[in-house]
Parts: sequence; structure tokens; C-alpha cells
Amino acid sequence: MAVPQTDLLIIGAGPTGLFAAYYAGFRGLGVAVVDSLPELGGQITAMYPEKAILDVAGFPTIKGRDLVAGLVAQADTARPDYYLDRTASTLTHEGDRVVVGLDDGTRIEASAVMITAGIGKFSPRPLPAGDGWAGRGLEFFVPSFAPYHGKDVVIVGGGDSAFDWAQHLEPMARSVTLVHRRDAFRAHERTVAAVRESSVEIITKAQVTALRGDTSVEEVEIVVDGQEPIVRPAQAVVAALGFIADLGALQTWGITTDKRHVVVDSAMRTNLPRVFAAGDITEYPGKVRLIAVGFGEAATAVNNAAVVIDPSAHVFPGHSSEL
Repeated sequence: MAVPQTDLLIIGAGPTGLFAAYYAGFRGLGVAVVDSLPELGGQITAMYPEKAILDVAGFPTIKGRDLVAGLVAQADTARPDYYLDRTASTLTHEGDRVVVGLDDGTRIEASAVMITAGIGKFSPRPLPAGDGWAGRGLEFFVPSFAPYHGKDVVIVGGGDSAFDWAQHLEPMARSVTLVHRRDAFRAHERTVAAVRESSVEIITKAQVTALRGDTSVEEVEIVVDGQEPIVRPAQAVVAALGFIADLGALQTWGITTDKRHVVVDSAMRTNLPRVFAAGDITEYPGKVRLIAVGFGEAATAVNNAAVVIDPSAHVFPGHSSEL
């Protein structure tokens, strides 16, 4: 069977990867994209499609799903080959080619590779009291708000996801209770202030110690700072406790990492020849993990990869408005 070949292979189909695919096409490169998820959009599609994103240039606010839709349409101009629901397992060099092996046995040869895998493979941190309740009222993400209409919802956590979901669910749920083990929050101050001013009940220095119900959750038990337990009705519990991220097989490829991220230079080069990285997975002095930053890193990586692929090319391609 013929081995697929491309100029640039992108590992990761989140926002940074999709923009990199478009930009590769802009540079006249053939491009392929691999992602372990079955759909394009990475974490946004999997976890935050309804979330309002506020830090993308040109959009005062845009829903996650709409941002992904625009990025997919933009990437389509490059006519990328997509390999979805497949994980990149191996990476080797054969002369001036990089060969990436997928977990289904497919081998792809590329002139250069770009890693845009976000936080790598991720899984939600478990709720200690939630053992056995997943899918029976306990969820870890809120990909759609509709199922929560008219329900009593308990959200566990104190980060951006917990407060974003509390803010969005408050107008449609019968009640929203947010439980956090500390009295300080990691979420954006503006969102915390908005939730405080809403009807959301915030219970701090507290933990959910039990979920109760017959076939699905009906109520939760909450212990506040060692006091007697209190009970709140809940037909839905959202455990927004963050994720356990794993770079997975990437750590066996010989790439320099700080255990959580891939170390790159100012051209987005890794220590491996012809292998670049961009987006949240990268680390360098002054790194800021924002979607907007990932877009710029993707363009930097593609332009520098273009010269590696074709030494007669220039790093700066000119402005798109001039074409």
C-alpha cells in the first residue's frame, strides 16, 4: 500500500492546528492533519463549544463552535488531508523525510512536522464522591446547555470553566449552586464578579461528599469547613476540576520537553530536525497560553518550515493583501 506523503504534517486539529493548515496552503504547501479526537476543533469542540471566547482579534465575542467553523472553512482552502480519531504514535527520520506512524498502522511521510497538540491527551480529574455516577447526572464537560434547562445544577470547582458554566446556565436552570474547596478562585475576576451578582449560590470551603438518587442524581451532600452536612437538590452535577494531561507517545520521540510542554526556539523549532511546534503545547521564556498567541506561533512555524522544505523560499512570504 502506498505511503501517504505531504509537505507538512500537523499533529493536532485544534484552533492552532487548523490555522496552521490554512497558512500552509497560503504558502503553497501540501498539508495533512492528524488528531486523536473524531472531530475537528480540539478541546473547544470536545468541551467548550458554547463558551464565549473574548480574546480572538476581530471578534468582541465569539462562541467556540462558531470559531471552529470559521477556522475549518479557512483551512479547507488548503485542501488538507485529515486523519481523525487516530493518534500519532511514532516519529522517525529517513533522510530528509519525517515519518509519523499512527495507531492504526498508517505511516505518513512529510518534509516537516508541526505539533499543535494543545495539552496532549487529556482526561478530567475525578470527583471523589462521584464514583459510579458518570452518565447518571454527573458530567465533566458542558458541550450543550439545552439538557440543563429547568434543572437544579451543582457545579464543583473554582476555575474559569466552573464560573463560565455557572454564568451561562444560571438563566435557564432552576437553580445553580457552585461549590469550591477554597474561598479564593482561579477564574477571571470579571466572571467571578458577574456570578456573584447573579442568583448562583456560591458555597466555599466546602466539598461535595455524596451524590444520592435512584437511577440518577437527585441531590448532593455538601460539607462546609467541617460542619454538619447540608443538602442541595441536583438533577445535574458538573465536576469542573480540571484535567490530567499526558504528552503520551510524544515523550518517546526524543523531543526536549519540560515534562508538560515541548521546548521551542523563536522560530518554533524543536530540538529535532524538521519538527516544529506551536500553540499551548510549546514552552519558551515569556510564553503566554492564549488562542491568539497560538495563531501567531502557527504562522511563524509554517514560514520557517517552508524554508526547511524548500531552501530557495523566503521566511517572510509577503502580505496576503498583496496577492
